[in-house]
Amino acid sequence: MKTLALLALTAVLAVPSAWGETIAANGPSGAHYANGSAEPLCTVDPTTFDITCTATTIGGVGNTNATAILSATYSATVQCRNHGGQIVDVKTQTTEATSSGTLRPSRNGQLVVPSLSASAPTTQELLASATCPNGNWTKLLLGTPTLTSFVYTLTFAGFNQPYISIVGP
Repeated sequence: MKTLALLALTAVLAVPSAWGETIAANGPSGAHYANGSAEPLCTVDPTTFDITCTATTIGGVGNTNATAILSATYSATVQCRNHGGQIVDVKTQTTEATSSGTLRPSRNGQLVVPSLSASAPTTQELLASATCPNGNWTKLLLGTPTLTSFVYTLTFAGFNQPYISIVGP
């Protein structure tokens, strides 16, 4: 009997900008995308499931700091098999990682938001997250990991909700 283990890895986000949302009420009153800059665009590599979100510059923020966070969740199927070939249930394992940073405005009240990216977990990372009943059992990854979701947010200090929120897929 095959057992599925959901393994989650939080790492960086990726989504088409059409999925993004900028909420002006959740930032300084003069906040806006600077000339030549636009809302970040997040993309997912269809082969590797790596996520990349583009940089942007937000003007009119005064001295208000912000935090940008990109996180992603991946899943994979893992089996545990003993030397006799018996397959046992694997408990659901969760591994989390995030890419984030506190951003400080430069001169003239502009906040430069760097590009954020995250890589899908390796086979070794996924297998290491799974727990078998005995250390002598063999862990087998069935198929390849898939991206189940991601979230990119930019939240200004002093505000409870994000100014930018991109969720996918």
